[in-house]
Amino acid sequence: MPGTGYRIVERARLDARNTFGVAATAPLLVEASDAAALPELFGYAMLRDGPVLVLGGGSNLLFAGDPPGVVLSLATRGIALLADDGRDAVVRADAGVGWHDLVLWTLGHGLCGLENLALIPGTVGAAPIQNIGAYGVEVRERIRAVEAYDRRAGGFVRFDAADCGFAYRDSRFKQAPDAHVVTAVEFALSRTFEPRLGYAGIDEELQAMGIDGAPRASQVAEAVIRIRRRKLPDPAVLGNAGSFFKNPIVPSAQAEALAGAHPGMPLFRGAGDDTRKLSAAWLIDQCGWKGQRDGDAGVAASHALVLVNHGHASGAQLLGLARRIAASVQARFGVAIEPEPRIVGDAW
Repeated sequence: MPGTGYRIVERARLDARNTFGVAATAPLLVEASDAAALPELFGYAMLRDGPVLVLGGGSNLLFAGDPPGVVLSLATRGIALLADDGRDAVVRADAGVGWHDLVLWTLGHGLCGLENLALIPGTVGAAPIQNIGAYGVEVRERIRAVEAYDRRAGGFVRFDAADCGFAYRDSRFKQAPDAHVVTAVEFALSRTFEPRLGYAGIDEELQAMGIDGAPRASQVAEAVIRIRRRKLPDPAVLGNAGSFFKNPIVPSAQAEALAGAHPGMPLFRGAGDDTRKLSAAWLIDQCGWKGQRDGDAGVAASHALVLVNHGHASGAQLLGLARRIAASVQARFGVAIEPEPRIVGDAW
């Protein structure tokens, strides 16, 4: 059923719309090719009064069951250079743009700042919700503003970065998922490259690429891409949602006690001097989960943080495996680990 700037599909299969590749069906799928259609769409009772799941690339969720209401997908694809003084620039990207496509676009236009975030799956609209991060960089460092549709007020709003409530893998949009629909993001980028190479593995990868001097932004992006492809399974080949668990942040005293009891445990700086970040991958690996499999639900052999669908696992089976992993970490280390993806159709 088409409309102006959108189309509606009843009983829509979502298997190909989530990177785990698990079976799920939406009662209604609304695909909007123009964000200007949102006021009309949210004027309909099915969106105004019922649950709505905003679905991007499906790379940061697990369908543990069918979504209870309408699924909304933004198929907006525009990228624009809003300002450029030859040193600093502002780029605006629509929510439906693929994240990696945006990274490549910025690099192709000589703009720096997103190179460490190359090859992260998903869309631009999901980036501020999750405050995506990798290899020592979080996207909030480069976000200038987020544009969104306010479902309660019934109008479009713009949040400066300071008003987005960004934290580790968190934001105001994640805390209140039914309040706003992210429609576009503005990024503050630079034409002067200041490399961030402190994360383990990047320097070594650059050396393996034959780069001994100061690297270009595109070369850092290539190093990140190579590392990610080596460590993380391709969702097109083996269904997954990337890192399934967040790295837990604990009080410094607890972290130091754990490190004393478990030699070799890696510790990282937390949000402040009184906290430390632990490696969820290390904790899970120590519990013997890497490479394990329960039917078609399993843990990647290459990375303990990645849950995988070997073919026909259901979302409920993957969620059950994740719960058992978390319980074993809690039992051995006294540390709670939480999922990074959104769980749909069930509760954690």
